[in-house]
Amino acid sequence: MRAVVVYESMFGNTHVIADHVADGLRSGAEVTVVAVHDATTELIDAADLLVVGGPTHVHGMSSHRSREGAKDMAATDDDLELEPDAEGPGLRDWFDDLPDGRTGRAAAFDTRVHATALVTGQASKGIAKRLRRHGFDLVADPESFFVDKENHLEPDEDARAVAWGRTLADALQAD
Repeated sequence: MRAVVVYESMFGNTHVIADHVADGLRSGAEVTVVAVHDATTELIDAADLLVVGGPTHVHGMSSHRSREGAKDMAATDDDLELEPDAEGPGLRDWFDDLPDGRTGRAAAFDTRVHATALVTGQASKGIAKRLRRHGFDLVADPESFFVDKENHLEPDEDARAVAWGRTLADALQAD
């Protein structure tokens, strides 16, 4: 079995979670982790499972405007470092360019501030919706991983991401 984990990350948190999800997936699949700009159609078509994750910005998936805002934040906050891939396209652009008619299994995750989704929004819901729109069947409910107000991953989120990855691997094996 082959799995591909595609991520968009501005400050590195979503990238770290993507790597941990991949660690969990390796219990049942060969896994490739790629930034959104490296997620080619050929790579996606070769996967038995596609896992897509991104940061929550302004209640949902990032936009060009929110990505620019994140870049501005990094420029003025010494504690924030912009991810090298942050200059590339976001998930919205990637989904817009992804041809319809895909088939296969998928899962969605996001990173967001640890508060109720009514307050923060949840990018993974939009990611899941776009995956279904492109023809993918979800093997799990969308999942959120939490950062604090200083934009650092909360304790134990790495272990929770590994466990979620194992759950995805089990779902892949069960089919």
